[in-house]
Amino acid sequence: MTTVVLRQVPRPSPIHRLWAGTKLIAVLLISVTIVVAPSWISIGIIVGLLVVTAAIGHIPPTALPRPPLWIWGLFLAGALLNLPLGGDAVLLFLRTTVFAFVLLGASLMIGWTTSMSDIAPAITVLGKPLTKLRLPVDEWAATVALCLRSLPLLIEEMRTMIAARRLRPKSVLNSAADNSIVDLITATMSIAIRRATEMGEAITARGGSGQISAHPSRPHLSDALALVVVVLCCAAAITLTFV
Repeated sequence: MTTVVLRQVPRPSPIHRLWAGTKLIAVLLISVTIVVAPSWISIGIIVGLLVVTAAIGHIPPTALPRPPLWIWGLFLAGALLNLPLGGDAVLLFLRTTVFAFVLLGASLMIGWTTSMSDIAPAITVLGKPLTKLRLPVDEWAATVALCLRSLPLLIEEMRTMIAARRLRPKSVLNSAADNSIVDLITATMSIAIRRATEMGEAITARGGSGQISAHPSRPHLSDALALVVVVLCCAAAITLTFV
């Protein structure tokens, strides 16, 4: 089953109307909180915040990624390997796994509620103070925009290659001389280089990366309120962890 990434869920909601920079700051605060206070209490508070955010954003359960069974098998194998070390090792492994899923969920929340075309302009606004240090903020934002645009194209190319590999005869796939995995890796690198060359030539023909956004957005009162809620949740998570 294929998983769609970096695609906005088209639902009108207060979360969708928030500025993209607000969501980036919120994910940064959540990440710092989980790193500073990696306890079950802080994880529970952040999970509750994400669940409430998903409910307000009208995110359907079908938007959740559905990874293949072998990934869950790897997690189960990791838990079994930690089992001889005692219950504390298993709990630590489970907490680390949940920690990774929380960070993934926070990142997915941006993709579900934000158009990818709004990410680069938000990075430009957030990085504006760094321009005083003569840092190439606009170039960084343009690079992020190009990466976000290129990733779905690369995923589609890889799906095409995998589908073409499945059409090969089973006798060839099961033979000892089959180098299809190496061929897939080589083809992926070739496609990435070709896509980069084509995009570079197109940018050069247009005279450069140009303006990142014709209608840059700015934060509003609702963004300030959203950040206050996130800060309070993160502060509560850290406080309850060390009390």
